[in-house]
Amino acid sequence: MPELPEIACRAREMDARLCGRTIRSVEVLQPKCLNVPADTFRHALVGAVIRAVTHRGKWLFVETTKGHLLLNLGMGGEILLVRSTALPDKWRLRLDLDREESLTVNFWWFGYAHFAPPGKLHEHAMTAALGPGALDIALVDFRALLAGRRGAIKTFLLDQTNLAGIGNAYIHDILFRARLHPLRTIPSLSQADVDGLHHAIRTEFERSIRAGAASYEVDLDGQRGGFAAADLLVGYREAKPCPECGTLIEKIKTGSTASFLCPHCQLLQAAPPKKRPTRPAKA
Repeated sequence: MPELPEIACRAREMDARLCGRTIRSVEVLQPKCLNVPADTFRHALVGAVIRAVTHRGKWLFVETTKGHLLLNLGMGGEILLVRSTALPDKWRLRLDLDREESLTVNFWWFGYAHFAPPGKLHEHAMTAALGPGALDIALVDFRALLAGRRGAIKTFLLDQTNLAGIGNAYIHDILFRARLHPLRTIPSLSQADVDGLHHAIRTEFERSIRAGAASYEVDLDGQRGGFAAADLLVGYREAKPCPECGTLIEKIKTGSTASFLCPHCQLLQAAPPKKRPTRPAKA
């Protein structure tokens, strides 16, 4: 499933190559991915000029002169910019552009292609419910976000209404870098823990983005990203040595999902604070 790094890379590519382009026609092969009837969707976008492409969490926001096209690849898929005479074998949505090019969208399992009319983006329920982007939130706001919250830190981070963009692919290495067990409760976190977690999120996402994001996703030209399994620290590396201490990585059940962690570096109970040595009382 594409997460924030993959969507950030697609947004950057699309913004660089699609701004100023006109949508000449629209074809929909999977109407169930839409939030409006197919004819309404086509009428809304035909003739629109693309102004900007941004992202929040796992959603792409394509701003046009006639409203917003909102894309979510769900469990995965491809967004390709191709010659209109050389379409890929599989696609679910096609936007024919000027210069005889087409933008095709394919969903591996399910996905969303929604339309929000001008001035109505805030009424789109699925994106309006998103929390702040995981790479956008400042440290002071991240501290405030966690203040007074309860429950396990992994569950909190995976909830897109709390923080948008983190999923099961990156959560393991984020928590490892922060030295946090996935079942650690939020009230047990010190400010140093919270600050370290904020840093870990940025570090893990930024190193993936620098590599072009995950290798199981492709860019607009169909080229795979450069962030591969070998770049993972503990995620999906059960029984391999921890890169920090050499302890074998474990896979444990955490609610409805599995977690990969180092049992030595990521303790369930926070280490007690070190006591200061006491001086003997003067006689």
